[in-house]
Amino acid sequence: MEDLGFNIEEALGLHRVIDEDGNVVGEEPKVSGEKLLEMYVFMVRARILDEWILKLQRAGKVALHAPNRGQEAAAVGAAFALDKDDWLFPSYRELGAYLVRGLSEEEIIDRAIANVDDPLKGSEFAVYGNRKYNVVPAPVPVGSHIPLAVGAAIAAKIMGHKTVVMAIFGDGATSRGDFHSGLNFAGVFKAPVVLVIQNNQYAISLHVSRQTAARTLALKGAAYGVPGVRVDGNDVLAVFSAASKAVERARSGGGPTLIEALTYRVGPHTTADDPGRYRLQDEAKAFEKLDPIDRYRKYLINKGLLSELEDKRIWEEWSLKVEDVVKRCFNKPPLPPEVILHNVYSKPGWNLLEQMRELRESLRLIEELGLEVE
Repeated sequence: MEDLGFNIEEALGLHRVIDEDGNVVGEEPKVSGEKLLEMYVFMVRARILDEWILKLQRAGKVALHAPNRGQEAAAVGAAFALDKDDWLFPSYRELGAYLVRGLSEEEIIDRAIANVDDPLKGSEFAVYGNRKYNVVPAPVPVGSHIPLAVGAAIAAKIMGHKTVVMAIFGDGATSRGDFHSGLNFAGVFKAPVVLVIQNNQYAISLHVSRQTAARTLALKGAAYGVPGVRVDGNDVLAVFSAASKAVERARSGGGPTLIEALTYRVGPHTTADDPGRYRLQDEAKAFEKLDPIDRYRKYLINKGLLSELEDKRIWEEWSLKVEDVVKRCFNKPPLPPEVILHNVYSKPGWNLLEQMRELRESLRLIEELGLEVE
């Protein structure tokens, strides 16, 4: 297997830096204590934001939500390896990655409740997307963004840019044709792209063992000349280390890397899903003990970078901040009805302007009659 040009054992093993008790079991990344603590804060923020959006959905204020609990390390660790000018093509379960890229909780909640400041103006299920942060809106069709991310990376290479593109997706995406065509193009053209699989064990209700007979998902890259690395997805340092090496390899012209972050989806696929119909409760409870935030907290305390008191302060501070954000977002007016005609064309034609005029006239008449718009 040496003629492959990369170490196949990395795709078959499981790279770890810290164990469940926060003890160091692998090579630690060479970053400052400040950066290590910053990663922890991003994970805490992602957990608090996720819990708030879930509560808002249960209260009927958010249409649908894909819970992130238990997968914070994979999203934060991967995105933390990117530079500001790099691009992120996320899926819909990466709140931590959004926050790392610079988005605020307010922007995400504006989007979730579709108020007047919703940047996507009520369209699609995508959590977010904005060129300001080099984040592409997450697609609803699983894996459809993989070949797009590879294409963007190839374009950057042709233009002579040092940009790296990262795509994050679930294990279910590896069963789609988009995954295979994307990897094939990435391997052939040595695209500066990092492809991160969040293997949370389930593609909605289908367990990964029913999706593939391959020993690991990272191994799939070998068929396309793409080196694969399998990491403990609940170990933020392992994810960050692997992603950093992959980003550096891509930026230096070495081509793509496929990273499999082995984790677990503690909650449902979305708020429209009942995981009790296809998995045992004991299974989820067992994985809750591997919580990535608890593990990383223990590591930081062991390193002397965090105390119990400081940890409590971080949780209290961000809990209050996010609560204030939620209240502020709810005080904003809703999206106007005519938003359905926005973002159709960069420059609206006469027919669209005419439709806009007719809609506004109808809304004015409805208001005069004292009727309500449903």
